[in-house]
Amino acid sequence: MFSSAILRPLAALAALTGLAAYATIMLRGPQGLSALSEKREQIRLLEEQNADLQKEIESKRQRIERLKSDPQTQEVEVEKRLGRVHSGDTEFKITGQPVKPLESPAPHR
Repeated sequence: MFSSAILRPLAALAALTGLAAYATIMLRGPQGLSALSEKREQIRLLEEQNADLQKEIESKRQRIERLKSDPQTQEVEVEKRLGRVHSGDTEFKITGQPVKPLESPAPHR
């Protein structure tokens, strides 16, 4: 019927057509290029968050070191946490509702 000289190129063409159709479906499908782009954006955001967290960790490490080695920093922290002040310092505590500013009286004519 058909000779092998015609069938081989026809089979190769059919295989290439099938492969092209498969590639098109995969690239445009739900796990294709749009999903890849979305994943890259997620990775970028996570890398930014990670960098921010690393900076925060380093800042906290430095604060811990200051608290370990610096008596002034220790004193400030104790005062802040326990609400203490130095002798001779004046402490003002504001309680209650905020006071409205006084309205100036209208000038007399």
